[in-house]
Amino acid sequence: MIKVRTLVQAIAMAAGIAAVTSGAQAANFPDKPIRVIVPFAPGGSTDIIARIVTQRMSQELGQPMVVENKGGAGGAIGASEAARAAPDGYTLSIATVSTMAVNPACRPKDLPYNPLTDFQPVTNFANTANVVAVNPKFPAKDFKGFLEELKKNPGKYSYGSSGTCGVLHLMGESFKMATGTDIVHVPYKGSGPAVADAVGGQIEIIFDNLPSSMPQIQAGKLNAMAIAWPERIDSIKDVPTFKDAGFPVLNQPVWYGLLAPKGTPMEVVNKLRDAAVVALKDPKVIKTLADQGSAPSGNTPEEFAKEIKAQYDWAADVVKKQNIKLD
Repeated sequence: MIKVRTLVQAIAMAAGIAAVTSGAQAANFPDKPIRVIVPFAPGGSTDIIARIVTQRMSQELGQPMVVENKGGAGGAIGASEAARAAPDGYTLSIATVSTMAVNPACRPKDLPYNPLTDFQPVTNFANTANVVAVNPKFPAKDFKGFLEELKKNPGKYSYGSSGTCGVLHLMGESFKMATGTDIVHVPYKGSGPAVADAVGGQIEIIFDNLPSSMPQIQAGKLNAMAIAWPERIDSIKDVPTFKDAGFPVLNQPVWYGLLAPKGTPMEVVNKLRDAAVVALKDPKVIKTLADQGSAPSGNTPEEFAKEIKAQYDWAADVVKKQNIKLD
């Protein structure tokens, strides 16, 4: 009996020491550089936004935040490595709709991480608008006419996206479901070639992130029909949001946020989130994000978790209902 009591006391003491140690580590966080995994190649929107925000966060935290690009498999390689990292706040990762929603929907059997259970959301850094645009020779010049033309001619028109089972492909299929239209998907290896073919007339329609299509829209080489954004954008004020056009379900921008591995102490998570909020209120950061076609968020971990779950459910629904399969 005494031995049992002694064992219980020892276990309790060890747990207490571990809790104190963990608390002390959280109180001193960060006391060394923080690694931030970007699960895509350098130079893309995810990489650019990560560097803009973490550079300012570094100043607030007093330690460098070192961005490391780990691309491949639609972001799955980098996300998987981040999920396996020690939950101490010193290895973080950038979340996108692709890594947290589209990959799980398109690769449910071979994805090496679970987006809903392997991470602790910190905050959404920024949102970026999506757009549906057409070649200027398309017979309609506004969203109402665009929809009427598609409904009169099912299967006649083609739309391009950045690739099969990518977020922009799912956006196109979601559009078809919401509007009851039939347009043919043409996958490309990235937005650049898709935009070029839409401008050249090889395809009539494109679903894209607004920043990569905006120069062509402003030059009159593409006509924007609608954007996925909370409100109209001043530089293209005549273009309605999907909500304005009567399809609020399509009014979903893409986002780029910060994740920690599951089990990271909330004291650490909150310090990171607080530093992100300071960064996202900095006028220089706001302007630099705006130059990328993005707007700051800085929501709470709980709010970001809800955003992730909503997109996860959306992607799974679209893939199932449209029977989308990877090539």
